[in-house]
Amino acid sequence: ILTSRVIDRPMRPLFPKDLRNDVSIVCTVLENDYDNSPEVVALLGASIAVSISDIPFDYVVAGCQVGIVDGKTVINPTSEQRKVSEMDVTLCATKDKIVMIEAGAKEVPEDDMFNALMEAHEELKKVCAFIQSIKDEIGKPKFAFESQEVDHDMFDAISDFAIERIRYALDTDDKNIREERLKHIVDDIHAKFDEVYPEKIAMIDEAIYKLQKFVVRRWLLDDNKRVDGRKMDEIRPLAAEVGMLPRVHGSGLFTRGQTQVMTICTLGPVSDSQKLEGLDEEEGKRYMHHYNFPPYSVGEARAPRSPGRREIGHGALAERALLPVIPPVEEFPYAIRVVSEVVSSNGSTSQGSICGSTLALMDAGVPIKAPVAGISCGLIQDGDDFTTFIDIQGVEDFHGEMDFKVAGTKTGITAIQMDLKNDGLKHEIVKEALEITREARYQILDEVMLKALPE
Repeated sequence: ILTSRVIDRPMRPLFPKDLRNDVSIVCTVLENDYDNSPEVVALLGASIAVSISDIPFDYVVAGCQVGIVDGKTVINPTSEQRKVSEMDVTLCATKDKIVMIEAGAKEVPEDDMFNALMEAHEELKKVCAFIQSIKDEIGKPKFAFESQEVDHDMFDAISDFAIERIRYALDTDDKNIREERLKHIVDDIHAKFDEVYPEKIAMIDEAIYKLQKFVVRRWLLDDNKRVDGRKMDEIRPLAAEVGMLPRVHGSGLFTRGQTQVMTICTLGPVSDSQKLEGLDEEEGKRYMHHYNFPPYSVGEARAPRSPGRREIGHGALAERALLPVIPPVEEFPYAIRVVSEVVSSNGSTSQGSICGSTLALMDAGVPIKAPVAGISCGLIQDGDDFTTFIDIQGVEDFHGEMDFKVAGTKTGITAIQMDLKNDGLKHEIVKEALEITREARYQILDEVMLKALPE
C-alpha cells in the first residue's frame, strides 16, 4: 500500500481533470537485489507504460531515491549506503517541476535537504529525457475522449444565483457551521436547476464544488484572506496536555483548531517487537505507530472498517517522523507501541498525531533524543503568481493545490510528505515551504508542547 501511494501520488494529478475512464496500473515485483529499490523501478515502469500507451497523459514522470552519505548527496543509494545515510527520500519530478516528496531523515537541516533535492532533480531530468525518447519511438497516439468539463453556461448561472451566499457560508472558522450553511445552499441550487438541466444533474454538484474552490482561491490570491480569518502565517489556536489516562504508560492530547489527536504510548519487552517478512531487508521493528481515523471524527455515522490507504499512509508518516529520536535498544531495552486516535478532524491530523505522539512518549518516560513537531503548508497558484500559507485546515486542503507536511526537531527535518493537485512545484516554492514550516515547528514546540511537558 505504501509503495502504491508513492506511485499514485505523483501521477494522479497529471491526468486530465475531465477524464472519467478508470486507469489501472499493476506493478509486480519479480526479483529484488536489495541495492536497486523495487519502488523506484516500479515507478519508472508505471511512467513508461502510461507514456507509451494510448491513455491521455501528456507528462513524463521520473523518480529516484536520495540519500546523504558523508555529507554528499547520493542518488539511488545501495543497500550499504542506505544503512549509513542521513536521509531516505523518494523524489518524483517532471523535467520542469517536482511532483512528489516522501522523506525520512535524521534531523537534516532544511538547506541540506533542499540542496539534495535540487541535485536529484537534475539527475531526474536525464531520466525524463530517456523516457521521452522511448515515447517518441514507440508511443501510441492518445485516444480522444468526451470532455466532462462543467458546462460554462450552467456554471455562470449557478454562480449568479449563489456566489454571494457561498461566500457567506464559507466565511467562518467553524467547520460545522460552514457545512450546515452549505447544505441549505446546495438544496436550493438543486431545487432551482435540476429541472433546467435534467441531463446534467451530476454536473451541478461539480459546478457547486468548482464555485466553492473559486471563492477560496480568489480570497487567498487577491486578498490574502483565509476562510477562518487567519493571517497567512498564523497557526490555529493550540493546546496540549499529558497524562489524561491514568492507567496507561503515557498519553498526550494535542489540539490545533478543531483538529484534536490523542496518542497513547505502551511499553513492552523487546520480544514484543513486530516481525516483518517483506520485500526489503528489514526483519523487525520495536517502535510501532498506528493511526486511527474513526468516522465520528468527521461527523459521519458509517461503521468503522479495517485501516485504509489513508490510515496506513498517515501512520507510516508519523512513525517515520519519530523514529530518528527513539533511543537505541542498548539504551532503552523496550518495544514501544504508539496509537494515535483522531478525536476530531479539520485538517492536518497526521501532523497532530506526530505532536501528540511526542507528548505521549515523553509522558511514558521514553528518553527521546529531542521533541518532534509537525505542520503542513498549503499553496494557491495562478500562473506564475503563488501564495503559500501555514497550517491548512480541511477546506483549504480540499480546494488548494498542495499539502506539504514537514515534521522535525529544533535541529532539522525528520519527515516530509508532499501531496499535490497541480502539475508540480518550481524550486522556489519548495524552498519557501521548507522555511515557513520550520518557523511554525519552532512555535508549536516552544509555545505549547514543551510548556505541557518540557522533557
